Amino acid sequence: MGLFKPAMYKKNIHEINYKKLKKLGIKCLVFDLDNTLGLIDNKKCPDESKELLKKLQDDFLVLVCSNNTKKRLAPYLKELGIGGVAWSLKPSTRGLRKIRRNHRLKKKEMCMIGDQIVTDILAGKRFKIMTILVDPLGEKDLKITALNRLIENYIVKKYEKRGKFKRGNYYE
Repeated sequence: MGLFKPAMYKKNIHEINYKKLKKLGIKCLVFDLDNTLGLIDNKKCPDESKELLKKLQDDFLVLVCSNNTKKRLAPYLKELGIGGVAWSLKPSTRGLRKIRRNHRLKKKEMCMIGDQIVTDILAGKRFKIMTILVDPLGEKDLKITALNRLIENYIVKKYEKRGKFKRGNYYE
């Protein structure tokens, strides 16, 4: 499996088989924020995502690992009653290392869920934890993300040529 290929690929966070993750021994779900939990213009967590994350807290430690600012992340964390890491600098493993250390987790118990291959998936793969890619919720991205999407499109095209990955072909 390639450095950029996620273990699972789903349309959105609502399509993920969380029962399967629990059976696999996953105890901590680490979500990206922008275009994974909500659109970049959302000031608070959308109701649909909030309901899911509240429900998931019965079975998992639910956290957010974002490259965005504390100011952007704080309303989500407060509303959901969960922890998280801002300025995580993905694809650096900095944020994931902090989460692992602070919550005394084993890598095999963690799963990174996000919409970007070159940040979320690469960080998770480099940290050697399970990764799940979801399609971005919206078209609008932060300016830095536009560059990431160009790189991501190049990677996806390479994977498609090799028959290893195709956008819209979801799998677990």
